[in-house]
Amino acid sequence: MFTACGASDTGGTDENLGPTSTIPDGSTSTTTPTGETGGDGVVLAMSDLSRTAPAASREDILSAAASMQQFGIDLYGILAQDAGDGNLVFSPASIVTALAMTYAGAVGTTAEEMADTLHFALEGDALHQAFNSLDTTLESRSWEGQDPEGNDQGVLVKTANSLWGQRDTVFEQIFLDTLAANYGAGMRLVDYKTAAEDARRAINNWVAGETEDKITDLIPEGALDALTRLVLVNAVYLDATWASQFDPELTQDGRFTTLAGDPVTAGMMFQSSSFPYASGDGWQAVELPYLRDEPTRGELSMLLIVPEAGRFSEVESRLTAGLIDYTVGQLALGPEVNLTMPKFEFRTQAGLNDALTALGMASAFDPATADFSGMTTQEALFISDVIHEAYIAVDEEGTEAAAATAVVMRATAAPVETVELTIDRPFIFALRDRDTGALLFLGRVTDPTA
Repeated sequence: MFTACGASDTGGTDENLGPTSTIPDGSTSTTTPTGETGGDGVVLAMSDLSRTAPAASREDILSAAASMQQFGIDLYGILAQDAGDGNLVFSPASIVTALAMTYAGAVGTTAEEMADTLHFALEGDALHQAFNSLDTTLESRSWEGQDPEGNDQGVLVKTANSLWGQRDTVFEQIFLDTLAANYGAGMRLVDYKTAAEDARRAINNWVAGETEDKITDLIPEGALDALTRLVLVNAVYLDATWASQFDPELTQDGRFTTLAGDPVTAGMMFQSSSFPYASGDGWQAVELPYLRDEPTRGELSMLLIVPEAGRFSEVESRLTAGLIDYTVGQLALGPEVNLTMPKFEFRTQAGLNDALTALGMASAFDPATADFSGMTTQEALFISDVIHEAYIAVDEEGTEAAAATAVVMRATAAPVETVELTIDRPFIFALRDRDTGALLFLGRVTDPTA
């Protein structure tokens, strides 16, 4: 699965694009549009400020990672309910990062609700510096090489952020400085007022490029209009080789019982290996590490939590009670695990407005109460849409996953024994960074053939 493709053209971010205030006729600002164009043909506005070197303490990095996990678990409950008996995948890392950038321009009650909903324990520069350092930590997991047969292998973690602003809107300098210094997000100038569809296509093309064409149409037609003023975008891409790969010759069709109770035939992979394993009341769990190039490098892994038949909903409900942390704490090497599990590939597309409102961010979506004056004082802005899409594919070689999140800002218009684990029923997965606990992807498989 792994294909060596290197880093993105911008080094994972728009580090060449500094903060900018776009200037309407007759106004002044410390920075101006340069007239230069990016690879997508969109005019760029630049300044001398570039992304700062990560400087957060480990304690602050872990705090940022903890906010991702807790928010991800909160959101899982809502999205799983919306999905009914279906599959689910989303990226807490992508959503929280996009909303953290948005939070940099929030003020008053709007900011307080966002911080509570996103479980931010840090404030001000410390928060954004922590996300900067966490992002760098996750990207440091990347490496590439070849196995003895000459096949590409490795881990690629790539993140990128960008801003797409209305060309005649004046944005606050401190807001732009914060995003440039901590998220590498420079400003691309577009004209939503007269060419919203062109802007939408440009944003989607950027996302496609940053996710290796796994997310190609993030923002749907009609989501942007003449009242749009700013779109903040985050993209995450992962391609990783298993530390212990499955032999394709051992993969064969097998029975999987869906959450609805229907039997389906899926490609079932098999291997016997000494994986970190745990079991508890009504569940078994196994952790599948991804390959690393040196013993000291922090590694990524996929945690699989497999409820007993008939107890999926009961175990799933324990996520909010700390099931992931508890399970990780119980994992231990010891038994050989005869692991049978399905290959799967699917995507989830979701608008997050209702979910975020239910989690406590109501004022951000209300034109009458939203306060994003930290972004611009020229017009009152509110969040009109938070759009998320995630993709995941798991096979014998490893995992490929991608996600993107867009926050659309609109002007107010008005064990010693051998363990048998056959995953032939719905299960939960959490793709996480072992060292920090950062939750990159979270979801469930209820029908691997869907």
